[in-house]
Formats: sequence, C-alpha cells, structure tokens
Amino acid sequence: MSDKVAPFWETKTLDEMNQEEWESLCDGCGLCCLIKLQDDETDEIVYTSVVCPYSDTETGQCKDYANRSVNVPTCVQLTKEKVAEFDWLPDTCAYRMIYRGQGLADWHPLISGNRLSVKNAGVGLLSIPIVVDKIDIDYEDYIMPKP
Repeated sequence: MSDKVAPFWETKTLDEMNQEEWESLCDGCGLCCLIKLQDDETDEIVYTSVVCPYSDTETGQCKDYANRSVNVPTCVQLTKEKVAEFDWLPDTCAYRMIYRGQGLADWHPLISGNRLSVKNAGVGLLSIPIVVDKIDIDYEDYIMPKP
C-alpha cells in the first residue's frame, strides 16, 4: 500500500477548497483575459484575439491581479459561487474541468510542477497571436474560434 496522499483537487469539491487552493487551480493560461463579445440577440459569446492591457504578453499573467476589478471594471472575478456560469471559459480551464469531475490536464502546473508547462503544451495566451487592447480598436475585426 502507498502512503501517498491524494492531492486536494482529487479529494475536495470546489466548495470545500480554501482560497489558496482555489487560486492555485488557475493554470495561468490567461485566456480569461481575452476580450469576448456577446450577441445581443442570441447571447452567444465569441472570443477575440484582443487581450486586456493589464495582461503581461510575456507571461500570460495579470500585471496587477490584486486590483484587476478596479483597473478593469468589466473583469469577471472567478468565484466558487459562479463556477457553473464559467461556460464561456475554454474547456481546458481547470475550474471548469474540476467542476465537471475531469481532473487536471497533464500540463497543468499542479501536475507538472512547472509553471512553463502551459506554454510548452501550446495552451493559453502565449500560444496564439494576440493584440493588446487600445482605444478605437474594433473587436469584431479580431473574432476567433474559442481557444
């Protein structure tokens, strides 16, 4: 028998996780920071390749994570209470995967032990051509398939 303890994401529900565990589920892909558009008639959400100006294009991380909701009032804070509404996030999002009972991808930093594994797997903001948001940009010119 193995004395190895199963990792928290395999033994706890999202509701049972503390804030540190919840935050560590984020793989840092940065795809949540892409500007998305919602069709007024159908409610369909489409992705653009335009990224929030607070996104670090070298790391995919937020440059001011602690103040993200102040800096960008439309920034959606991902919380346990709203996880069922995260269908607009990529299918590879760890929050969605755990919520659906799928576990984590092999390239997730909690599995690989390497923060660069997301980039090395070709997943996330650093694996697609992006444009940093600025005044007068027409988001519709940058619509792309959901990553």
